[in-house]
Amino acid sequence: MKKFLIINGVNLNMLGVREPEIYGNNTLASLEEQIKAKAGELACDVDFFQSNYEGAICDEIQEALGIYDGIVINPGAFTHYSYAIRDALGSVKLPAIEVHISNIHKREEFRHTSVIVPECVGQICGLGFKGYELALEALCDAVKDR
Repeated sequence: MKKFLIINGVNLNMLGVREPEIYGNNTLASLEEQIKAKAGELACDVDFFQSNYEGAICDEIQEALGIYDGIVINPGAFTHYSYAIRDALGSVKLPAIEVHISNIHKREEFRHTSVIVPECVGQICGLGFKGYELALEALCDAVKDR
């Protein structure tokens, strides 16, 4: 069975509280339940990690090597400036998909650029929690023959 790591970065622990007009009213726990249900449909396994600390996210990515088949990552604001997270993804060479709940390209100018996406298979944004499901589906397809 394929196994994937779902990483949520800075401030995503505040889902349901932080800017509900942008991120909705659902919590991180409800997001994880939705992803678990999708993983069941796809016959894969998922683990979750959330941190507001850049180094902890880098550690988790590095520790994923040899354990997981791929990574779904929503780095939060780290998206726009964390070369450390980018380098961690580049180091492990696991297929990764960057996800954002909101459409970062329709928001403030500084949110339009991701320094992390060059180390990813792709990016999904603006589709709410559904973006995580689509990312998991895409990773399952990407690694089915590995």
